Amino acid sequence: MTSSDGTRTGLTTYARDGAVAVITLNRPERRNALTAELLVSLKLSLDEAERDPEVRAILLTGAGNAFCAGQDLNDRDPRKVAWPLPLARIQEQYFHPVVLAMQSSCKPIVVAVNGAASGAGVSLALAGDIVMAAEDAARFIFSFVKVGLSVDAGCGWHLVKSVGRARALALLLSGAAVSASEALELGLIWRCVPDADLEAAALAVTRQLAAGPTAAFGLVKQAVAFADSLPLEDYLLQEARLQGLAGASQDNREGVLSFLERRAARFIGR
Repeated sequence: MTSSDGTRTGLTTYARDGAVAVITLNRPERRNALTAELLVSLKLSLDEAERDPEVRAILLTGAGNAFCAGQDLNDRDPRKVAWPLPLARIQEQYFHPVVLAMQSSCKPIVVAVNGAASGAGVSLALAGDIVMAAEDAARFIFSFVKVGLSVDAGCGWHLVKSVGRARALALLLSGAAVSASEALELGLIWRCVPDADLEAAALAVTRQLAAGPTAAFGLVKQAVAFADSLPLEDYLLQEARLQGLAGASQDNREGVLSFLERRAARFIGR
């Protein structure tokens, strides 16, 4: 894939493929394990994609043979650092801004899970809008209890919403590892594809989204978020408000005209 304005390298890489921003976790030697610095870099990359008016969809993946091994425990070695660590503050300062940025982005985010996602790596994957996984290489490992921890980075919230309370508890309490096909059956992800096809398939989906009515996509994301938190009557009010905004857009006018004129729509994201 080519970058229209160069590629910024570091703990995350940021490249442009037309209207798609491709963000890659870039610590392959550590299976893309998370550090404070990597999370700051990821947040900066997400902010860059959000600000850029030419970017209309985002693809997030991992370098090398893993998606993300979760927190880098070398940074938490009790033989080397003061114990206990202020994990609540660390979550609030580094993890939460990334998860909230992904959830609140007005642009659709596709996550391509190219290998193992463990602990907070699962949290990152589930924070995306559309999650695709490599059929053989991807695994979703709920490893929190394996190191004596609860759940973090929004994983518990997303897990309950995706699979329900009973399955969420079973996965988290057992420290389970599930394959891509099992994740698909559970409703954790949208699609699993052959490993060799994942990059191309995920990019194709993201390009398709980028060519769509991206302003409406942002409103759909808001509607789904309201559906998770509001009683029906309140939700319906918000749904109507959002539909009103969509109905006033140029893309709605173009969509109706393209249907009536029997041609492909030319959406501009406004």
